[in-house]
Amino acid sequence: MADEDLGLDNLFAQARQKRTALPDDLAVRIQTDAETIRLSRLAPAPRPKPSIWARLVSTVGGWQGLGGLVAASAAGVWIGFSAPTFLPDPANLLTSQETTFFVADLGFDSSFLENTE
Repeated sequence: MADEDLGLDNLFAQARQKRTALPDDLAVRIQTDAETIRLSRLAPAPRPKPSIWARLVSTVGGWQGLGGLVAASAAGVWIGFSAPTFLPDPANLLTSQETTFFVADLGFDSSFLENTE
């Protein structure tokens, strides 16, 4: 066992004495590769431009704001189609041909402007 260790030590000693230099072109390639990797890590990664939909959602206030806008729009459409009885029907107002009240019928009554003191 000691003879094998001695032979191995001799081989390691020979390897330490025989230092071969790196070829110049290999050293240059290693250094340029290391420099390009270092520079690529320093530069921030390009961020993609957000889509028009993402910009619209962020302008409204995110998904919460968009949800509120959808709920309000749905309520407006619902009230528009099934209006309460005390409100006039918008469809009849648009298609009505007869007009019973004109702004000119108001006259020039300015009594509400007079001082009542």
